[in-house]
Amino acid sequence: MARDRKRIPRFRSEEEEREFWLTHDSADYLDWGKAKPAVFSNLRPSTKSISIRLPESLLAGLKTLANKMDVPYQSLIKMLLSQKVKEGIRRSSARNTG
Repeated sequence: MARDRKRIPRFRSEEEEREFWLTHDSADYLDWGKAKPAVFSNLRPSTKSISIRLPESLLAGLKTLANKMDVPYQSLIKMLLSQKVKEGIRRSSARNTG
């Protein structure tokens, strides 16, 4: 049986909208059964600056490799770390399930 939904009012500000949703049930206004997951593909993940000490020879090697790949060396470091973390998680999961 279809449920009659109330109309969502127009809000003059985010504050007004926030106050409204604090005191109203969204199920009275929206059919959550028809909801689809939202994808925000253009959002950048939040980042945090860290300080890391590397041997000079390692840093020089990273900069040389980054230059050959035509990418900034810090981006290369993030790519390499990301790959290794994914590999480690995969191995760890395989060990725990097998």
